[in-house]
Amino acid sequence: MGKPPAGRPPRRSGPPRPPPTAEQINALAKREHVPARIARGELEGKMKCRIWRKLHAEEAKRFDQVYDLMQRHPSLGFEDAFGVLQSGLSPDEFLERKAKAQKKVAVKQARSAIPGEAIDALLKSLIEQEAELAVVLAEQTLRDVLQSVERVAFTFKRSGRFEKLQVVLLAQQEVWEKMFPALERDPKLAQDPAPIIRQPERRAVSDPRPFADHLGHPVELVLRNGVKLSQPLRVVGPFDLILGHDNAELLVPLHAIVRWRAEGHSA
Repeated sequence: MGKPPAGRPPRRSGPPRPPPTAEQINALAKREHVPARIARGELEGKMKCRIWRKLHAEEAKRFDQVYDLMQRHPSLGFEDAFGVLQSGLSPDEFLERKAKAQKKVAVKQARSAIPGEAIDALLKSLIEQEAELAVVLAEQTLRDVLQSVERVAFTFKRSGRFEKLQVVLLAQQEVWEKMFPALERDPKLAQDPAPIIRQPERRAVSDPRPFADHLGHPVELVLRNGVKLSQPLRVVGPFDLILGHDNAELLVPLHAIVRWRAEGHSA
């Protein structure tokens, strides 16, 4: 075999170096203020981090700012620090906005995990029967007949269209008349009902899944107008619960619940 050309070091012999670990990559990226892919490249024998920083000065400056933020705010991860820099928000504002966004996604996922056919079937039955209903609102109860259901509203024969968020409970009128005199009420909420909260992620109850463990068992609900219910839980839907007994159902929207208990445990 001939000698290598003059000025070129002989090729390294022996087994190939092991691939860099995630810890090694992250440590080098943090020390040199570079992307992880550049740190990996240096550890694999490719471009040095300092060379990349010279060739990409503007991008390197942004990475300096990101790592400076992480040093001053240890709770920030790399992606969050980059988000703070891009958004122009303070770290606290950014994390608060991120938490809200994550909760909003979690609510959507929770709702999609629960079927709604049983709720739809009950409402359809009430419409077909032209049943006389008690439409319980925050500060009054109407007697009316349900005519149609939209995504965000009910339409009644005499009262017209009501946004679903206004409705605290639906029940057949005769069922509600028998039940109402014996119901307890939270005095504070009875006098000053809890306000309507339009953002699902900010409501006291928006995830239907915890109720599924208590199907067939009594649950205690406190509604935003102070009404307290203690009834068997029959159906859990994405947006509503059905409580009560055969031919004596109560439809309670999740948004109307301010707190609840089941089998001695509060949620």
